[in-house]
Amino acid sequence: MDTKELIMDATIQAFNRKGIKFTMDDIAKELHISKKTIYTLFQTKENLFLSTVDYCFNQIHQSEQHILEDSSLTTLEKLEKMLVVLPERYQNIDWRNIYLCKGKYPLIYVQIERRLRTGWENTFNLLNQAIEEKVIRPISIPVLKEIVDASLEHFISSTVLIQYDVPYDTALEEFISIIMHGIVAK
Repeated sequence: MDTKELIMDATIQAFNRKGIKFTMDDIAKELHISKKTIYTLFQTKENLFLSTVDYCFNQIHQSEQHILEDSSLTTLEKLEKMLVVLPERYQNIDWRNIYLCKGKYPLIYVQIERRLRTGWENTFNLLNQAIEEKVIRPISIPVLKEIVDASLEHFISSTVLIQYDVPYDTALEEFISIIMHGIVAK
């Protein structure tokens, strides 16, 4: 892992502990480096935060690729994993605090929203494969995407999960379980 990645990983840890109130000092202390080192790679906290958002989503897409390449999984298992994919090292991110960026760091919030809405090609292909294999019924994929997008956006843009003390990953798994299996008792 290079210095830039170490700094972005430390940013994630600082965000987990302090939310958007983390400082460059927090990151420097975490890594035992000077703030100057951080500022040579990232000119501002916002620049660091934006790079970290892209870094996180790139890691998510790498995890998706591993799921797609896992021949031990059925199409349905791959689909379910793709819809809730979070790399193991990001499982502890308190995604519920992302909404705090909206007021203080609107560019970061917009970047997160943009990244949530894009990069669905592999999931679309998997959905089409599942429909062809008849393991899911024919559905409107754009409608499903909008349902998932709207739900994820609501999870990060409101305090509902915090209010009910529901961790983001738990909410995401429950949401996908409802999408995949419905609410009818078997």
